[in-house]
Amino acid sequence: MRAMRLDAPGMPLRLVEHDPQGSPGAGQALIRVRACGVCRTDLHIVDGELDRPKLPLIPGHEIVGAVSAVGDGVLSLRPGDRVGVPWLGWTCGRCAYCRSGRENLCAEACFTGYQIDGGYAEYAVADARYCFPIPAGFDDVAAAPLLCAGLIGYRALRLAGTAERLGLYGFGAAAHIAAQVARHRGQKVFAFTRPGDRAGQDFARSLGAAWAGGSDALPPEPLDAALIFAPVGALVPAALAAVRPGAPVVCAGIHMSDIPSFGYDDLWQERVIRSVANLTRRDGEEFLALAARVPVRTTVTTYGLERAEQALADLRAGRFEGSAVIVPETVS
Repeated sequence: MRAMRLDAPGMPLRLVEHDPQGSPGAGQALIRVRACGVCRTDLHIVDGELDRPKLPLIPGHEIVGAVSAVGDGVLSLRPGDRVGVPWLGWTCGRCAYCRSGRENLCAEACFTGYQIDGGYAEYAVADARYCFPIPAGFDDVAAAPLLCAGLIGYRALRLAGTAERLGLYGFGAAAHIAAQVARHRGQKVFAFTRPGDRAGQDFARSLGAAWAGGSDALPPEPLDAALIFAPVGALVPAALAAVRPGAPVVCAGIHMSDIPSFGYDDLWQERVIRSVANLTRRDGEEFLALAARVPVRTTVTTYGLERAEQALADLRAGRFEGSAVIVPETVS
């Protein structure tokens, strides 16, 4: 099969002919990739900001495809099933976290497109436990961003509680999905973009944001919660200044630049800072069902497999709204 491979952090991805696992092992599924979303976490991996990748590595963890074959012991999937594969790719199933439904915190967890070859390829092998059925209302390309941007946004929304006025810092792939879910729930969305990004602010308003402005501005009313999707530590004290007493600030990225010092008064009155780590199968099942009911509409820009490096560059530069999706069968 063809695949885009990372040989070392900081190096460009390389198109290679790659021999996937010939047949899936016990508990695994071989998947023909139809679409794979491009996530900011992929940038953190290829840029070396996440420092434990398997090398060489095929990135990509927002996979949508069709099951080609299943290994021994797999009863939940059959060839032809359409499934999605997320970031969390394997857990031990034995530790206290796994046994209590908090498998996202498993110390032995392995991640798709990080320690497990991912979806920048024509085929991928995945643990059948972490393959989710894709609702019929989504085509392959539209569904791909749901597998990480959507899932992480959903988990962040859960941790924000029942906020009536919700701030979203960094209006990219995750926020453009989270905004639709929040509006479906009757929440009032306040969108924060890079200062001066009028196009991004217009995009947020088109998805129902009641207000949109630069991340250096205060919203017109105090927020009941804030979700930070941009990997910028300076947004933490900015969000603390924007939320009411007792409100949470949820950091939804896997990597963030250092948080600058700030006065205790900004945290005072029981404001809370917390992080989101990965996802659980419960998140996947709940969110995909909810996304179909809303229904969530993803905004995507597609790239052929050979243009994966360009997709990453465009994501880094903020050249598109919503999400980028690689379609392996597309000829660039």
